[in-house]
Amino acid sequence: MSLAGLEVQEGELRLIPGWDEEVSDTLKATKRAGEDERPRFVDTTMLYAPKSGGVKRYLLSKKAWLEENRPGVAHSLVVPGAHHKAGDDGIIQLHATKLPFGDGYRWPTSVRRWAAWVASLNPSLIEAGDPYTPGQGALEAGQRAGCPVVGFCHSDPAGLAALHFGEWAKKPVEKRWARLFGQFDRVVSPSRYIARRLEEAGIKDIVIQPLGVEIDTFRPDRRDRDWLLKKLDLPASARLLCFAGRPAREKNIDVLIEAVQKLGDPYHLVLVGAGQGLPAEDRVISLPYEANPKAVAKIIASCDAFVHANDKEPFGLIVLEAMACGRPVVGVDAGGVKETVDNSVGQLASAAEPGV
Repeated sequence: MSLAGLEVQEGELRLIPGWDEEVSDTLKATKRAGEDERPRFVDTTMLYAPKSGGVKRYLLSKKAWLEENRPGVAHSLVVPGAHHKAGDDGIIQLHATKLPFGDGYRWPTSVRRWAAWVASLNPSLIEAGDPYTPGQGALEAGQRAGCPVVGFCHSDPAGLAALHFGEWAKKPVEKRWARLFGQFDRVVSPSRYIARRLEEAGIKDIVIQPLGVEIDTFRPDRRDRDWLLKKLDLPASARLLCFAGRPAREKNIDVLIEAVQKLGDPYHLVLVGAGQGLPAEDRVISLPYEANPKAVAKIIASCDAFVHANDKEPFGLIVLEAMACGRPVVGVDAGGVKETVDNSVGQLASAAEPGV
């Protein structure tokens, strides 16, 4: 089958056995998209899940901005999902295996097949948002389509490997990370922190482009303190510290919990999504993950301060969103947060420790 001038075999596009209706419908949608005469910008990443945060909001905000401000440019977003599905919104989900303990994230297994799906869209420019299967597939798709591929580095996989498996894992992952990002036509980092990590791995000529905030969503007038106190069944004297994010190890949720317990009355820690699976703790209130950004903004704006204990945060979009809601931020003097928080908008601790 020839899709928009690209020779892509049907068999390459099957991620599950059989030629079922689900795969067929998705293929038809990508074919229609590939026949659009407008230049097409394709984003692809596995850092996109039902409960993911900053990267997902960045991609959806970019898509909305392009549709409103650049009608002459088509945009597609290719991400893993539970099924093959191509929506009218330009988001294409490809079936991938769910990661155990991965909070909804999925890992595509075939670089070749991922590349075939991306190439079938006839892209003019591809942006890869991770160094995993979609990132590798993006490079192969760029070769097929003859278009440039940008690598946007949203994470530090070598640092995460060291955190979860030990320091022995850092160097091998760093070498693989550098080898992949060295193949992109342009490498973009959201912070000087991640740019330095890339430079340490041997990558040069990095463009630093911080992420932006949807100020129509995250704004001070979302604040409704009385509503939140009533929702949490707390008195007016309560002081609310908030954190919103995934319950990941690198977020150092335990540090936040111990810190609020050291503070004692009248302080309470409100965890939005981050308290999932944690045992009940004194002075800690766990709220479920909130998919609606406006609802997240309302909770953050209604608290007294936003707290963030990740000392290796690649960027920390949620920190900027909290500031856009008019809330001071208490963070750690490290990582990407160090670049966005100063004494005019909050305070930084010297280390991610409860008593600091």
